[in-house]
Amino acid sequence: PTTHYNHMASRDLTLAKQAYGLNDADLSKLAHSSAGGEAHKSGGDFVKNIIFGGLDGIMATFATVAGVEGAGLSPDSVLVLGFANLIANALAMGVGDYLSEKAENEFVKNEMKREEWELDNYIEGEKREMIELYTNKGMTNEDATKVIDIMSRYKKIFLDTMMVEELGLMVVDPDDSPLKQGIVMFFSFIIFGIVPLLAYIFGFTNVGNEILFGISIGLTGLTLMGLGVLKGHLTSQGKFRTALEMLINGGLASVASYFVGWSLERLI
Repeated sequence: PTTHYNHMASRDLTLAKQAYGLNDADLSKLAHSSAGGEAHKSGGDFVKNIIFGGLDGIMATFATVAGVEGAGLSPDSVLVLGFANLIANALAMGVGDYLSEKAENEFVKNEMKREEWELDNYIEGEKREMIELYTNKGMTNEDATKVIDIMSRYKKIFLDTMMVEELGLMVVDPDDSPLKQGIVMFFSFIIFGIVPLLAYIFGFTNVGNEILFGISIGLTGLTLMGLGVLKGHLTSQGKFRTALEMLINGGLASVASYFVGWSLERLI
């Protein structure tokens, strides 16, 4: 489930990220003293779906293109097999993401109901479990008891903390929508997955297979690097490194697909 925070952070989150990236303690102090800070984002919202769907879409489609080209088939075969693969996999990814997210949310909600029932019926037992957890993490028994005694006065806070500390489960965001996540995954897969086919869509009657394949390689490589830059920006990682990682991963998958197609064409 998506991590979610309903409060406004008392800091400038953008500035705080810059301070971390620059290892600048003074800038971090300034970020935390800024009034009217930004809200913490809910675990990236749909970032995972966009990047994962886009990466999987473009790599899966280009792997199909590379395999067909390796087998020496015609451009229209590339289009037919490419689009068939694109639509089928996009549906599978979108539906799969929806079902898996829905199942996970339902599991967490059921566990939360159970923990709430236990809390309502035997709060002392739950407090004792939490005290043990905190003492195992290094707190003294006296301090852990004080913390839990205070926290247990606030049922929602205590229940949310129990979910994380006892079960390792993040509380489900009430605005979280598995259906929306599945739809975003589907369209991200389609939008990025169609990139390797663009050369064949707009120019397969005018130039040779080698040129079309070269254009497809170029478009795919640039898009993979763009996804890497986006990932680096959103996760505050080095953009060049994440772009290179995307390119290398896509390249390895494509080379493997090309040689599989090339080998099968000679064996059959």
